[in-house]
Amino acid sequence: MADTEVLAICGSLRAKSMNLGLLRAAQSVAPPGMRISIYDGLGDIPLYNAELDTRELEPAPVRRLRDAVRGAHGLLFATPEYNYSIPGVLKNAIDWASRPIATSALKGKPAAIMGAAGGMSGTIRAQNHLRQMFVFTQTFAMLQPEVLIPKAAERMDADSNLTDESTRELIRKQMTAFAAWIRLDPGSFASRGST
Repeated sequence: MADTEVLAICGSLRAKSMNLGLLRAAQSVAPPGMRISIYDGLGDIPLYNAELDTRELEPAPVRRLRDAVRGAHGLLFATPEYNYSIPGVLKNAIDWASRPIATSALKGKPAAIMGAAGGMSGTIRAQNHLRQMFVFTQTFAMLQPEVLIPKAAERMDADSNLTDESTRELIRKQMTAFAAWIRLDPGSFASRGST
């Protein structure tokens, strides 16, 4: 059994998503003791509605997401960039997972972010927006190494499996750093008050 359980969330619903390909590559280069499970239910989550966000009415896909986030030692996000930001499906999942605020499943979780794009941005803006959201949710996103993959289709096969070894090595470095980040437990700072 793995010592470190990482929940990987892809911001794209496409079966051949380049970002899903990055998460599969991360699974293949995870350091010993880390197991990365890719979450597969983002498309089942309804749009956020506060009237449904009660213990009695909580939709089953939302409960599944929240339980998966709570059960992980760390979170790995792979996001495309849509209109200079993250996709709506990912924002929606974060909105659900972050509530109720006092007991948010995201609060104190270590996180790593990666992204692949067909153009030259490599998802820079989307990753920055995701980091901005994590300030409010108190989700502790690791800063370096960044995985920003431009012209990603040139680094993958037709099924979005990573074929470029330099990109695989960058992901390996990020996962090694992420294992150390999780062991550091940055979430322990979430409960500390200012001095």
